[in-house]
Amino acid sequence: MNYKDYYKTLGVAKSSSDDEIKSAYRKLAKQYHPDKNMGDASAEAKFKEINEAYEVLGDVEKRKIYDTYGADAANGRVPPGSGGYSYPGGQGGGAGDFSDFFQTLFGGGFGGSRGGGGFGGNPQDIFGQGFQRPAPDVEGTLAISLAEAFRGTTRNINIGDKQLEVSVPKGARDNQKLRLRGQAPGGANVLLTIKLEKDPIFKLEHDDVRVILDVPAAIAVLGGKLEAMTLEGRGEISIPPRSQAGRVLRLRGQGWYKKDGSRGDALLEMRIVVPQNPSEVELEIWEKLV
Repeated sequence: MNYKDYYKTLGVAKSSSDDEIKSAYRKLAKQYHPDKNMGDASAEAKFKEINEAYEVLGDVEKRKIYDTYGADAANGRVPPGSGGYSYPGGQGGGAGDFSDFFQTLFGGGFGGSRGGGGFGGNPQDIFGQGFQRPAPDVEGTLAISLAEAFRGTTRNINIGDKQLEVSVPKGARDNQKLRLRGQAPGGANVLLTIKLEKDPIFKLEHDDVRVILDVPAAIAVLGGKLEAMTLEGRGEISIPPRSQAGRVLRLRGQGWYKKDGSRGDALLEMRIVVPQNPSEVELEIWEKLV
């Protein structure tokens, strides 16, 4: 386990006073705060290190334990009495906010051990302003129609008192995630899960799109041309003679968009229909076929 030099992290000497340590912490925490470094993973990591260092050096008892047993903790040896530093509740995060070195040294569970700064305390007590840990991501769902998902669309959503425009790429899938970085309150991200609404005409089957094609009985027997509907609009299609109900005509490359930019197929499932109000002539023809 690596030894954590908390004095070096804050840029102070081991002989520094409490006020000098607090001043160094305040300066560094403001410099590396996530609100000023959105999307910078290295700054976020540095911010956590600074808070962990001040959690120790800013507390008289923990600083004394660190100075005495820090080397033991680095070697994986738990200092005597370290388990007594478990403080349930509080305003900060739990032991998961700190390194293994910290948890070995103090027994974990810090969550409000003192009132001044660090993840374990209340940062507002130090800065006198809304200085807080990064806010959690805001999650929600975005319901769109199959046609909108196919061609892509934009939607306006409200997050707090702010309205955001969300761009949905063409070929979006059900349960696909969209991330809007830094758009939630406190600089957090907005995570949206796409939900495709059920379509009365089209059905998405992996990369293919299925649609029912009504074929008059006469055309099913003799063959002919029909107007068919796809997600791109209407187009003419040839019906082979003596087609049966349930037959599927495949239009290659006219289905859903794939990740590689190609497309699946459109599947036209034939349904044979007969005239609901046949004329006298039509009835005579049908009677001759019985």
